[in-house]
Amino acid sequence: MKILYAIQGTGNGHISRAREIVPLLQQYGELDLLVSGTQADVSLSQPLKYQFHGFSYIFGKKGGIDYWKTFKVMNLRQFWKDMHSIPLEDYDLIINDFEPLTAWACRLKKIRSVSLSHQASFLSDKTPRPAKREKYAEIILKYYAPTTEHVGFHFQSYDDFIHTPVIRSEIRNLDPQNHGYYTVYLPAVDDKLLVKYLLSVPEVKWQVFSKHQRTPYQNGNVQVKHIDNELFNKSLENCEGLLTGGGFEGPAEALYLGKKVLMIPMKNQFEQECNAEAARLMGVPVIHKIDIEFTESLKKWISAEQKIIVDFPNQTAGIVEQLVQTFAGKKLNLA
Repeated sequence: MKILYAIQGTGNGHISRAREIVPLLQQYGELDLLVSGTQADVSLSQPLKYQFHGFSYIFGKKGGIDYWKTFKVMNLRQFWKDMHSIPLEDYDLIINDFEPLTAWACRLKKIRSVSLSHQASFLSDKTPRPAKREKYAEIILKYYAPTTEHVGFHFQSYDDFIHTPVIRSEIRNLDPQNHGYYTVYLPAVDDKLLVKYLLSVPEVKWQVFSKHQRTPYQNGNVQVKHIDNELFNKSLENCEGLLTGGGFEGPAEALYLGKKVLMIPMKNQFEQECNAEAARLMGVPVIHKIDIEFTESLKKWISAEQKIIVDFPNQTAGIVEQLVQTFAGKKLNLA
């Protein structure tokens, strides 16, 4: 059996999840990997069959997406060309983690594909949303990478096709301790801005992982490093808490390790607002901007007890097995 696994390369969550899923899929046949997007800081161990520019949101430094840079790197002509270059008919099963090239190529050719992603969970109305619903953002989530079948992941199993998070084996195998410092991962915020505020909380040490800083440096009680998967995992293992954005995998891994979490969703990013609302309902504190009140918010979070018990069983192998058994061999062409 030939399997194509198409993965979104914007952000680290998709690649991180794929690092766990790829070896499982390889047990069921010949696996080809496709990645589109340019903003991931982690990579796969296995070679890629296809790598495309795709669509990537470019993270800014002020808490949101840099839409001008995002627009500048878009290449619709290349997207169309790449979309038609993938030999979809060669595969018995096509799996998609929010990757638009393959999703739209399958849709245009009326070929069955299966989403295996966090974003698939938003196809259910039972998945938490913020009080202010955003119609156009919902449309983007639904049609950015449309598939015919859906398997989703979220903090809780809100619907019958939604599972709890994929926690990587490298995280499950850690021995979490509390060395008193706090880990920070806010990819859309300039580390220099963060340092200014973190210095005002000198009673704790901070380890900041930055997309914008290649050279590590120390400023008082704040240590800034470029993102590295192994270093980040080690920091997460021994920290007291994680200050992070409104992503999914990072907060899920921190909660699994029993860490305190404070979330700051990216501005004008509806998916992160949804994640933050789901986390808030579980007891995770959420703030929405870095301003003059940010220091007090940090101090309040640091001094507060945060006991959030999560149940994220290791069910990834079973999910992959069920997916393969359910969809492999089904008629790919829906025409």
